Amino acid sequence: MSKYIGLIGYPLKHSISPYFQQAALDYYHLDICYEAWEREPAQLGNVVNDLRGPQNVGANVTVPHKETVLLLLDEIDDLASSIGAVNTIVKKDDRLVGSNTDAYGFAEALEKEGHFVPAGKRVVLLGAGGVARAVGFILAQRKAASLSITDGVFERATALAENLARYVERTVPGHKYREPDISAFRWQSLESGKALEDCHLIVHCTTLGMKDGPQEGQSPLNFEVIPKNVLVYDVVYNPRMTPLLELAQKAGANILGGLAMLVYQGAASFKLWTGREPPVDIMFTKAKEALAGGKA
Repeated sequence: MSKYIGLIGYPLKHSISPYFQQAALDYYHLDICYEAWEREPAQLGNVVNDLRGPQNVGANVTVPHKETVLLLLDEIDDLASSIGAVNTIVKKDDRLVGSNTDAYGFAEALEKEGHFVPAGKRVVLLGAGGVARAVGFILAQRKAASLSITDGVFERATALAENLARYVERTVPGHKYREPDISAFRWQSLESGKALEDCHLIVHCTTLGMKDGPQEGQSPLNFEVIPKNVLVYDVVYNPRMTPLLELAQKAGANILGGLAMLVYQGAASFKLWTGREPPVDIMFTKAKEALAGGKA
């Protein structure tokens, strides 16, 4: 009997995960199909419950379900619990276990593709959803000097800042190093650019500019406010050159797109489901083909 892994999110027209994940599964000749399971929030409970069927191995979880899915699972591993978001579900016997590989994917891409070390750096985080939680966790863990967080809903940014501050306080007994200065600010402050002054890294974690999304073609920042020489990291991967990255490049900033993060987090999920080493090169090749229009 064929087995199945699903990608749970809404919308999913932009996603290329089924293409590179299926290529990885086929590399090992596994009788597993990776499918896109597009579900609105009201349908989340049903699709998660269906995962318990004998034919299913697990799932990836993407926007807007990464936080709400926690309440539907039997177990959450320590990392995902600390972050407060799940992007990978593994079925172990009759139990559904939630994990977070976004944090690993973000960190791997930042180091290997962006050549950026967060320690001692000032960072601005645009967005406070599930991906932003993983990003903020890694930046705090890796000793960023400051982390300024904003979101269209100010209360979400405040909640994430408070959560990260509690994490640092809990995990750094005796304060062996100066803990990050973590704060929240209002989205409207981005218009003046003052919130971006003197920062080293800007990470965009919303769906603004995403292909086939409700705000396709839009950028969270105007050209005038993007500092020169800063690294602008947009976790949106489709299109590969997002509106934000185009503006950042014109402004003289360094840029990093979301494709590498997508593949690295997907590779970590693959290992959790199968127990095998992910064929990362094959996954990258297939992901790039899919973005270039060669979906097959």
